[in-house]
Amino acid sequence: MKRRHFLVALAILALDQGTKWLAVRELAGGRDLEIVPGFLRLSYVENTGVAFGLFDGAASPWKPWILGGLALAAIATIILYGLHAPKERKLLHLALAGTLGGVAGNLVDRVARGYVVDFVEFHLRNSFHWPNFNVADSAITVGVALLLVDTLRHPEHTSSVPPGGGP
Repeated sequence: MKRRHFLVALAILALDQGTKWLAVRELAGGRDLEIVPGFLRLSYVENTGVAFGLFDGAASPWKPWILGGLALAAIATIILYGLHAPKERKLLHLALAGTLGGVAGNLVDRVARGYVVDFVEFHLRNSFHWPNFNVADSAITVGVALLLVDTLRHPEHTSSVPPGGGP
């Protein structure tokens, strides 16, 4: 990863924290803001779980420590992998930068607040509701999707089986 990739991650972190600050200021009192009626609403949620509210209801005094530790491990892994990844794999580095910024954004919330602020809500009237999410979740999702695309474009760098099928 080059300096510009860390700047991308930092920009995502700043955008994430800025939008969460606005969400807390404008929505935390229970005020929802319908952006596209019947489809997109801004609605404040305090998420103690992971992306899209998974494990939000799991009660354990260890959960913040486990989730924080996993985030730190992910950050370290992304940075180490990015520093050693082939420099010509631009999509890979962009994917890692986006994922890094997203993981860092949610970690900042977890450390500062004890939960992650989610506020973007997609729904189809009353028949479908996607769990609330934030900019960091979006960056992680896009980053992982780009990692998949990069892996499909460069399968020779992903196999642990030696050419010829093994020993």
